[in-house]
Amino acid sequence: MDEFSQVEIIREAFHYQSRFSGSTMVFKVEYPVIEHSLFTSFVGDLALLSKTGYRILIVPGAKETAVFDSASRFMTGFSGNRVDAVIGNFIRARGLGVVDGVDMGQKGMVDKFYIESMRRILDLGIVPILPGMGWSLSGKPYYVPADDIALKAALKLAADKLFIISLSGGPRKDNLQIPEHIECAQNGRIIRLTPQEAEELLKINSPGTGTQAVLSELALALKASNGGVKRVHIIDGAEGGAVLKELFSNQGTGTMVYADEYESIRGIRSADIPEILRLMEPMMQQGTLLRRNADDIQAKREDFVVFVIDSQIRACGALHIWEEDQAEIAALATDPAYAARGLGGHIVKYLIDRAKKHGCKRVFALSTQSNDWFESQGFREAALQSLPEGKRAIYDNKRNSKVFALDLLTVN
Repeated sequence: MDEFSQVEIIREAFHYQSRFSGSTMVFKVEYPVIEHSLFTSFVGDLALLSKTGYRILIVPGAKETAVFDSASRFMTGFSGNRVDAVIGNFIRARGLGVVDGVDMGQKGMVDKFYIESMRRILDLGIVPILPGMGWSLSGKPYYVPADDIALKAALKLAADKLFIISLSGGPRKDNLQIPEHIECAQNGRIIRLTPQEAEELLKINSPGTGTQAVLSELALALKASNGGVKRVHIIDGAEGGAVLKELFSNQGTGTMVYADEYESIRGIRSADIPEILRLMEPMMQQGTLLRRNADDIQAKREDFVVFVIDSQIRACGALHIWEEDQAEIAALATDPAYAARGLGGHIVKYLIDRAKKHGCKRVFALSTQSNDWFESQGFREAALQSLPEGKRAIYDNKRNSKVFALDLLTVN
């Protein structure tokens, strides 16, 4: 890893630390994770989050007869990390009774959360641990599914995040049928899903061997997202440090179902200019971009756009309108860590659409080293004399840039 990459990792970590510190996060942890060899390390990471100022709540999964054993293992882990935790009776439950002629015995469902008690505990910096059990008004205990507890706790607390930790491997190409428009990492893991995409996966995949657990996790994530939880993360509990990687980086290591605006292209603000220059600097040093300073960008601020991922600028570009119904696409730069995401192509398409709205009939770009890339975007090499007169007047003969153009009358 080079020095630039290390600095980027540090920047991302500080960004997310400042953004989510003090936020409420619910962790639903499947029982096999609790028995895994990395469980001690996993609890250590959760303890670190608590010490750093995150409000975390734990819902351990377990077989019905072992709900307090699971909770106790978390208590032991937090105690070893000198983090205060409490196993509490925060849930009022009621029995399921007889369903389709079958007596459900001690199985129950959440009737009410003692939400103010939970909030007071969280405000004190203590980690609440909610075993899979609730008690009726008369004090009768009922076993309650961890999914039910985690979902309703996240909704009642207006949690910023719900983490689903399991050993299922999460939604991947090797365990689900996945449409082409859904983005996957090189290892086949689905990186992120909108609620609509999660619902689509649930419709086209049937429960069966190898898919039941993953589909159940997706169903829980969808319910939470539709209920107002902005981000739900499905994490592999067998990967060391997975929660921290997912929480403190854009790329993550799990699958995120997100209901808020995660990525978008927008116009720039004055406060964006230092980040734009930082993004462009390596390409300016290489000579693939013209040297610009803050004043240059400020003067043309209305021309610039940025691609923002989770509030961080990851690509930029500009559209300069010229005479003769032509527009220039310029200042394209992408964060190297996101080169495979095609952000530059997204910005070009956005700027082409903007050029059409301006009534332009042709867009062009000047390039010294990105010739093949522009051709892959549909541009074709053109003569220097095809440029508008104003652009020809300031053309830098020393750079000897090639001209690539796209006729907008032929673009849908």
